[in-house]
Amino acid sequence: MIREIGFHWYNYIDMKTMLHLEEKNALIARITALTGTEKPLWGKMNVSQMVEHCIRYEEMMAGDSKIKRGWLGFLFGKMALKSMIGDDKPLRHGMSTLKELTIEEANGDFEKQKGRWIGLLKGYEHPGATKYIHPFFGKMTREQTGRLSYKHTDHHLRQFGM
Repeated sequence: MIREIGFHWYNYIDMKTMLHLEEKNALIARITALTGTEKPLWGKMNVSQMVEHCIRYEEMMAGDSKIKRGWLGFLFGKMALKSMIGDDKPLRHGMSTLKELTIEEANGDFEKQKGRWIGLLKGYEHPGATKYIHPFFGKMTREQTGRLSYKHTDHHLRQFGM
């Protein structure tokens, strides 16, 4: 199962992705274990803000919310995507986020928030459109979307020691 990213070929066979049931379920188990009292190991978000951020991120990845693509993405998006999903290394700390995904204050039922996030992750079980347009990375295949979502979720769970 080899897929194209830009002009380069990468082998996705042994890389973690939301498209693999066991790997997705392992992330879901980590989300389920969140209590709402975790403190960040890095970054500015509290755990509730992180969960809400991840919900908005998954809504964006599912195409439920549209964010306009910026000019920096046109210039550097494909190169950045390649470096982010080309291996199984965790995402680095301190990466910038889209302003639309920045959460100033998260209120509400923490268990309900977790349930919403898990429900969105389960959406990867149902094949949707084969192309997605990310506001920074541009067109993405289903495989690229599954890889990036896995890495994003893992990154934020690690941020809170999970």
